[in-house]
Amino acid sequence: MSHAAYARLTQRLARLGALGEAAAILHWDASTMMPKGGGAARGEQLATLAGLAHDMMIAPDMAADLQAASTQSAWEDANLALMRRAHLRATALPTALVEAVARANSACEKIWRDAKAHSDFAQVRPYLEEVLRLQRETAQALSAATGLTPYDALMDGYQRGVTAAEVEPVFNAYEAFLRDALPRAEEIQARRGPPLPLRGPFPAERQRALCRDLSLRLGLEAEHSRLDESVHPFCGGTTTDVRITTFYSEKDPAKALLGVLHETGHALYERGLPAEYARQPVGESAGMAAHESQSLIIEMQACRSDGFLAFLGPMLERSFGGDAAAYAPGNLSRLWRRVARGFIRVDADELTYPAHVILRFRLERAMIAGELAVAELPGAWAEGLRDLLGITPPDDARGCLQDIHWHDGGFGYFPSYTLGAMAAAQMMKAARAATPGLDAALAQGNLTPLVAWLRTHVHGHGARLGFQDLLRAATGKPLDPSDFQAHLRARYLDEDGQDRSAAASR
Repeated sequence: MSHAAYARLTQRLARLGALGEAAAILHWDASTMMPKGGGAARGEQLATLAGLAHDMMIAPDMAADLQAASTQSAWEDANLALMRRAHLRATALPTALVEAVARANSACEKIWRDAKAHSDFAQVRPYLEEVLRLQRETAQALSAATGLTPYDALMDGYQRGVTAAEVEPVFNAYEAFLRDALPRAEEIQARRGPPLPLRGPFPAERQRALCRDLSLRLGLEAEHSRLDESVHPFCGGTTTDVRITTFYSEKDPAKALLGVLHETGHALYERGLPAEYARQPVGESAGMAAHESQSLIIEMQACRSDGFLAFLGPMLERSFGGDAAAYAPGNLSRLWRRVARGFIRVDADELTYPAHVILRFRLERAMIAGELAVAELPGAWAEGLRDLLGITPPDDARGCLQDIHWHDGGFGYFPSYTLGAMAAAQMMKAARAATPGLDAALAQGNLTPLVAWLRTHVHGHGARLGFQDLLRAATGKPLDPSDFQAHLRARYLDEDGQDRSAAASR
């Protein structure tokens, strides 16, 4: 056994990490800056980078070093284990397939933008069929190598160690909870009457300045981040060059503002990862469910709390003017914690959002299993949404075309959203217990105590711990969906409309 072999592996993974960072910036550019005519060339660039990275991972000397490597610390143990996992997944896939997937994803994603704008599913259907064909081929190959089911093999690429068999009962239980909780929340909300509207206009430039100010206030350093615009908000880039995006509506500032708070949560996680293991597997995030927990603990748990809304209201009034009563925390809570059965996932409230994820989980699982054809997707989508929320989308733009994920090859990702929301509630309960002044700080617009807790209990672990072990380390137990349900009851099912989440956490 040889520590020199381990050192060679870290050098190789550092180069692979740099290739991944280059691809991340190219993806960001494609969504924010690239002219429409650059799509074909960009697809080839990304495919070439994916092929180069894959060839480096499956090279014979990589396998030899993995066999010979010895480690000298627990962190190195974890890093080597993650290298072996990555190598196993990579060697399951031919380079030609990896490049074909990158090309198909890039081509489909570009067509999807136009198809969504025109609500024309037929336009993107053949491209999505090719993406799905390649995803199924990928899933089968990974399944054979890992022993997981094909769908679990895809899920494992986003959040290791979590399977559909674990997720399904959690989602079924939530569906049962929602069946009673949603009409009750709607009834309580109706008795309180409608909130005062925020009357615009809300100039995009003022929104942009406010969003940037808030992201910096939350702790995202200007010298390591950018804020730009894209059709679908996201956080990308690298740990030292974080790119967050949003989009602006001059009729409604909430879309951009809450989107930036969400993406800043992702960005803070990236900035808090262990710098000494940068470009190493163990220095990455713990997975996408873990990542979603970090965006949602910032946006939903902290920044939609009564305390933070009391701080935020005067900022909004100074930025946009208008009726001061509309910016009162009670009114903002009724606006931004309003329960509504809607068609669009990214606009959904906390209570109904998991229903959108459950729908996608069931549909993508069926597509990967070969039980649902792409041509049947619009009808299956409409039927599934009707079963879960009692509504039917009026067109495909508000149905199966609304998300980028499948059109960019993201099968197996969606469960991470709701697992992350549940984990966020569990982490917030633990953070409040450990930090008695946390809610008072939020009322001052100060997230430093919360971010400090996250730096220690989540961010600093990198990928050393899997999702469940990370939760055990941070909260003392694995995922407990009852914490999320308790948070929702406290926030949405209380008769006077006050947020009792802090009290419920104690």
